[in-house]
Amino acid sequence: MSLLTRKYPFSVRRHRLRDSIVYGVIIWAILYLLQPFGFSLYTGNKFLVAGSFGLITSICYFIYDWLVLRWLYLKVKPWQIWHQASAILGLIFFIGIGNFLMASWIFHSPFTTRLFLMFMYWTVIIGVFMSALTTSIAYNRFLKDKMETLLDNTKEEQKDISITIHDTNVRANDLCVPINSLLYIEAQKNNVSVCYLKDEKPVSVEVHTTLSAVIENLKEYENIFQCHRSFVVNVNNITSAHGNSNGYQLTLGPCTNSIPVSRSYVARLKAFVI
Repeated sequence: MSLLTRKYPFSVRRHRLRDSIVYGVIIWAILYLLQPFGFSLYTGNKFLVAGSFGLITSICYFIYDWLVLRWLYLKVKPWQIWHQASAILGLIFFIGIGNFLMASWIFHSPFTTRLFLMFMYWTVIIGVFMSALTTSIAYNRFLKDKMETLLDNTKEEQKDISITIHDTNVRANDLCVPINSLLYIEAQKNNVSVCYLKDEKPVSVEVHTTLSAVIENLKEYENIFQCHRSFVVNVNNITSAHGNSNGYQLTLGPCTNSIPVSRSYVARLKAFVI
């Protein structure tokens, strides 16, 4: 429930005509190229019939967006995730009704409740798949843009800042590193290994201290992020992340090592950029 009541994170600005055409083309492609639901048995002009369903889809999308979504976006504040899900479901049903009427006219099918429910069943399956696909693409684009903006701003703010990793050995030398050069810090028994950029190349230096002490000393820097019980990373230097809700593998700058993000830290990493 907490997820559904969150503010919808994407822009609600509409590209009505473009989106309606895209959805129409997708429906045409599914019917003409894949020919599901017995469409392959149709002996007429498949290209034209598939195009008819695509056209109905585009028209229904345009009308629903113009008459319903435009009004909802203006009236409902804040626009939450459950609002968007309900609006998409309404759109799917509206398109389904339009295509059912088209199918009944083309194939001379009777208007029966059973046929209508079957048609709507497959419409919902296709609609949910398309919605999940487009939402996933939009979500990943949103996270990437959000992360890039955040990290660019943070790097600029910290370009003249250096951090110090204190060595607890007697007569040992502390390690001073420009914060934007820091890649990650790894716990190793009684030491930590600090990986940072020196002359644009990653180098590692061991310092006699604990990871918890390092985290405490650097807690004022929000981009220094603990992603695992044994790792702290500088999110400014994340160049790629691969994985899912069970965990991620991070790549930082030119370093070839993959840094794990354990499952318990995935939600915090996502919250960091949203």
